[in-house]
Amino acid sequence: MHAPEVTSFFDEATNSWTHVAVDRATRHAAVFDPVLGFDAASGRIDHAAADAVLAFVEREKLTVDWIVETHVHADHLTAAPYLRARCGGRIGIGEHVEAVRSAFAHVFPPAAGDGDGFDHRFTDGETWHIGSLEARVMHTPGHTPACTTHVVGDAAFVGDTLFMPDYGTARCDFPGGDARTLYRSIRRVLDLPASTRLFLCHDYKAPGRDRFVGETTVAAERAGNVHVRDGVDEDAFVAMRTARDATLAVPKLMLPSVQVNLRAGRLPEPAANGVRYLQLPLDAG
Repeated sequence: MHAPEVTSFFDEATNSWTHVAVDRATRHAAVFDPVLGFDAASGRIDHAAADAVLAFVEREKLTVDWIVETHVHADHLTAAPYLRARCGGRIGIGEHVEAVRSAFAHVFPPAAGDGDGFDHRFTDGETWHIGSLEARVMHTPGHTPACTTHVVGDAAFVGDTLFMPDYGTARCDFPGGDARTLYRSIRRVLDLPASTRLFLCHDYKAPGRDRFVGETTVAAERAGNVHVRDGVDEDAFVAMRTARDATLAVPKLMLPSVQVNLRAGRLPEPAANGVRYLQLPLDAG
């Protein structure tokens, strides 16, 4: 089995991991879930996280084939178009992104004739390539309807479906989310070989741990995930997840993130004064 070499970048402001999977035989690469910095108080954007990825790509003389969004993020803006403009690659997301768009249509109605900016929509079971490495798509909804896991050799990029074993699993209370669906998606991921490396989109450094971690294994999750280890049945998980989600606050960057990320990271066009504006819906429910 050909295995990708994975280099990971952590953005502590959003607790987000970006992973670069490299086929060393061809020096081709895919970037998973790049982050665009955004300060909500000032409305200012910064590219530090994305520039770190670009510096790595340039230093290693890599050819970027793909920029992959594992889902429509609600906690950070994506830097996908920024990367595409500078290092190439196609922006891909799961085909069920339209279900996410529909779920948020009462908040962010789509603009007539406005394409969303994605180059490709992945389907369940589809294969794609990073150089000579074959990747396989698994549709793993529950956190959102469009979540996907991408299996490349002995590695799987799981998005928000799973967190580190000591932290658990993703919330399911966003529009279109469902705890029972998430449980079934997770069991599908955990049916991969025990040695499969799992690369996560977030880490929140659970109590008792002194560093952020973005990689675990199927074996570790099955043995010790505090929410969904082996032996936890579907009904118990749904009860736990539903109760826990009821206590969680809305992510602070949810409104800017969703409206931008549904457009593959394309920012709004400038107004007549040359300034770009995001929408802030009031009492939208």
